[in-house]
Amino acid sequence: MSKIRKYAFSYSFIIPSLFLTLALGVYPIAWAMRYMFYDYKGYGTERFIGFDNFRQLFQDSLFWDSVVNTFVYAGGKLVITLPLSLLLAVLLNRGIKGRNFLRAVYFMPTIISSAVIAVVFFNIFNSYNGILNQYLLKWHIIDKSIDWLGPDLAMFTTILLAVWGAVGNYMLLFLAGLQNISDDVYESASLDGASKPQQFWYITIPMLGPVLQMVIMLAIINALKGYESIMVFTEGGPIGKTEVMFLYVYKLFFPVAGQGAVVEQQIGYGSAAGFTTALIVGAITVIYQLASKRLNRL
Repeated sequence: MSKIRKYAFSYSFIIPSLFLTLALGVYPIAWAMRYMFYDYKGYGTERFIGFDNFRQLFQDSLFWDSVVNTFVYAGGKLVITLPLSLLLAVLLNRGIKGRNFLRAVYFMPTIISSAVIAVVFFNIFNSYNGILNQYLLKWHIIDKSIDWLGPDLAMFTTILLAVWGAVGNYMLLFLAGLQNISDDVYESASLDGASKPQQFWYITIPMLGPVLQMVIMLAIINALKGYESIMVFTEGGPIGKTEVMFLYVYKLFFPVAGQGAVVEQQIGYGSAAGFTTALIVGAITVIYQLASKRLNRL
């Protein structure tokens, strides 16, 4: 009893957090894992069907198309975002005029709601009356409106949206890592005759290694999990060209009217799809962690 009184103040901070974790984290996951093995539409009776949901999922071409779309989306986002973020961090780490203002400008999209960003981009890239097409036509750069949200360009435009919203966040992380590198190292390299590109490849990149490893992992996870801005921007369309895994799972739980929408709520099937999606993301993360550890030993 004396120990409880002694640590009562500490427990008062831990218990609310523990309750929220159990109520909003552990319980929903356990609830969903139970329904993976049931035929349940969100209403009426529930029926135990074993692994039938998973059998159906492995034959579901729409789900596997969303998996492919996710890797295309994530790959495109990472290939553009990470080098651009690192480049901006290197430039803004120098003593250029107005660098604090520029840092704030580049970081601003990170604190704006992804839904708001998607609406802004939709108004810019709208194929019929979008701002971009209006200016391109006005300046006689194009003869007719470009279908930015059509089947051929929708994924590319969606990747641009993702890049614009993510660059500032990773730039800030890279910038924090760069500021931990002593200027004396660069001065010594300059005295030894190392050029700026050589300093970047043989000093900046190696010394930025731990930060780079963490940023890449965060970028991979966020790219694979991202769906909120896509839901507002294209709703997974046209004809499922931008349907990603988590958006597909979301529609199984919360059907919405729109492009490629699931017309019926499917809690059991959605739970199986969500679990499989989580396994895919987890497997990619583990593979990256193992690969990055091996690279560190080289």
